[in-house]
Amino acid sequence: MRKQIVAGNWKMNTNIQDGIKLAKAINDFASNYNLENKEIILAPPFTHLSSIVKEVDPKKISVAAQNCAAWEKGAYTGEVSAEMIYSSGAHFIIIGHSERRQYFNEYNATLFQKVKICLKNSLHPVFCVGELLAERESDKYFEVIKRQLVEGIFGLDSENFGKVIIAYEPVWAIGTGKTATPIQAQGMHKYIRKLISEKYGVTIANETTILYGGSCNAGNAKELFAQPDVDGGLVGGASLKANEFIEIIKAL
Repeated sequence: MRKQIVAGNWKMNTNIQDGIKLAKAINDFASNYNLENKEIILAPPFTHLSSIVKEVDPKKISVAAQNCAAWEKGAYTGEVSAEMIYSSGAHFIIIGHSERRQYFNEYNATLFQKVKICLKNSLHPVFCVGELLAERESDKYFEVIKRQLVEGIFGLDSENFGKVIIAYEPVWAIGTGKTATPIQAQGMHKYIRKLISEKYGVTIANETTILYGGSCNAGNAKELFAQPDVDGGLVGGASLKANEFIEIIKAL
């Protein structure tokens, strides 16, 4: 049975002290909550990683970085390598978030390189895919998602692909207050699982966790997570409020 996950992407928010308070509040909840076949992931800024790892129970909460370098090491001022991230105690890295694609010109070939480096360093990629509003309105969204998957992760062998989590995040719904309807989300998640089945087989497809991202909040999480191919959420703004994030976790 594939794992259900709620991941909180804090983006460029919180200082270290506020991040620790937020992590503690979520950890306090998780310590008394049954998380059988469920997982909580927190993705704070790089500066917080080691501190957050120390504050949470690793049996209940995992920690992720929001990005990593496309190189293993070297003269790349300002970059953070997968090896550095692993040494902090984190176990996941978000790769290919739409904001990285949009603002930092990260293309599929670069993202595939990052995915391989993550896996080489015993880290699990949370690989993001999603279409722009124009691509949705012109009915090109399936084509866009297929290309992102084929060029971004379908070059992996079956063993390594099994270590990847996929997050579908319609770009037009990120931070806009708009959300894909449960039917729209399910339609895309089902399509993604079909593509995985065609590439890697039904067993691996059925074991792959696919998260929904895009203005997921306490008000819509339960209906979204009730869809058969939606295995949880990659949560942005709502993950910065402990009470709301906890309500989203309860919706699993």
